[in-house]
Amino acid sequence: MSNIVKKDLYSDLAEIRKQEELTVALNQSPPEDWVKIHPYIKGYKYLPIERVEFLLKSLFKGNYKIEVVKTGMLLNCIEVTVRIHYKHPLTGEWLFHDGVGASEIQTQKDSGHLQLDMSNINRGAIVMALPNAKSVAIKDAADHLGKLFGSDLNRKDMIAYGVDTTLILLDKTHPAWSKVIESLKSGKFTVEDIKKKYDMSEETETFLRNGNF
Repeated sequence: MSNIVKKDLYSDLAEIRKQEELTVALNQSPPEDWVKIHPYIKGYKYLPIERVEFLLKSLFKGNYKIEVVKTGMLLNCIEVTVRIHYKHPLTGEWLFHDGVGASEIQTQKDSGHLQLDMSNINRGAIVMALPNAKSVAIKDAADHLGKLFGSDLNRKDMIAYGVDTTLILLDKTHPAWSKVIESLKSGKFTVEDIKKKYDMSEETETFLRNGNF
């Protein structure tokens, strides 16, 4: 598939190459042994909050903070909205992602649904529901960072994110090196054609023009 975004749009290719590497890293699937199945939702996969917190600490090295934007009631649940503020590891810019979460308030046995006056809730139900909802909201916000944080665990239709090879300097270690050589040997493309798609050093260009391959 041809690249949707052309490299000509970028003024600083060195910086965008680093960004590309970060994006690829964030769009790897999380380790299989980190993924859990929800005890009450059939087939629903999730990452435990401790794994998400570990990733946040590892990626941002303490340069992040979690803001509770809102708490409230939603039907028979406690709802929480959080905002994860983080310092981009490459640009140094502070960015944020929002997330929402809810946790059902436990009621007394055989008392039915939550009553309007909340007289049938269990002792400590709010104390348990609020942090649970916050954890869900944090994970929901972290989903925006990429697959590594569990964003695609329950999606049926997914797009595999690969490295944009046009953003990598062309040399013998390049993923497309063998295809480039074959295209030059066959005469389908010239070095000028290759230069339009890939960046290369003078040494690489000289090597290709000499045809010593």
